[in-house]
Amino acid sequence: MARSPLSPTALRLSRMATLLACTALLSACASKPSEVISLIPADQVDAQTRKDGLFSQPVKFERKKPECSGECASLKVESLAFPGNGTLTQLVDHALATMTGTGDSTPQAYQTIAEFEAHYWRTAAPRDEVILEAKTVYRNRNLTVLELNSYQYFTGAAHGISATQYLNWDNQRKRVLSLDDVLAPGGRETYLQALRQAHAAWLAGNKEAQEDPAGYRRLWPFQASDNFALTDKGVVVKYDAYALAPYSAGQPELRIPYSALRSALRPEFVPAAS
Repeated sequence: MARSPLSPTALRLSRMATLLACTALLSACASKPSEVISLIPADQVDAQTRKDGLFSQPVKFERKKPECSGECASLKVESLAFPGNGTLTQLVDHALATMTGTGDSTPQAYQTIAEFEAHYWRTAAPRDEVILEAKTVYRNRNLTVLELNSYQYFTGAAHGISATQYLNWDNQRKRVLSLDDVLAPGGRETYLQALRQAHAAWLAGNKEAQEDPAGYRRLWPFQASDNFALTDKGVVVKYDAYALAPYSAGQPELRIPYSALRSALRPEFVPAAS
């Protein structure tokens, strides 16, 4: 029987809970200091991280299942390490690892990509494929905004499943910002209204939705989401496959201009020119 990834809703709740819990309890998620990934000489770390924004370096590898011939399971990782910031490096590694899993109720037996890889080679079927990716979508001296992506294909499935989680990192306070952290008191309703407007604009540009608007909305109703990214051009909200649309639509991405959120966001998160 083919395995299936966790539902987008279950993955979303699990990932956000993990990210926020890890930054609140860093001692539980962090490695020992000697195990922190460092890709530049120790005597150069301070010079690099004093620059605006957090210095990062790529972590890339692509592997097939060891001692396998013919069709073999594969794992590809294109992540980031933050020399001088072990907490964020470990958090990204942990978050990507937890963006994997199947639809059963078995707890994940791993907390890091290395642990996931060991588990994966023990359990993967011949054509299984996993891709894990972390990339920066926006950064300045105060914020580092990351997009974490996973793609999983399980042998026998009709297609693979992609998922995305944004991580808004406060460089000064060294923690993940939740939506409630950036919203002003009472701002959630305005945020939801702006998100609905962005969804309506997305539907207007969706050819399939325009062929039968009422039917499309019935099958794929609007859903609220806290999966947001702060950028220089507005707030971006991205959905997993099947959340707002059929698989053929990919992962819908809604963009909200800051002009629609001035009263919803705390002042420090609204660019002066918006």
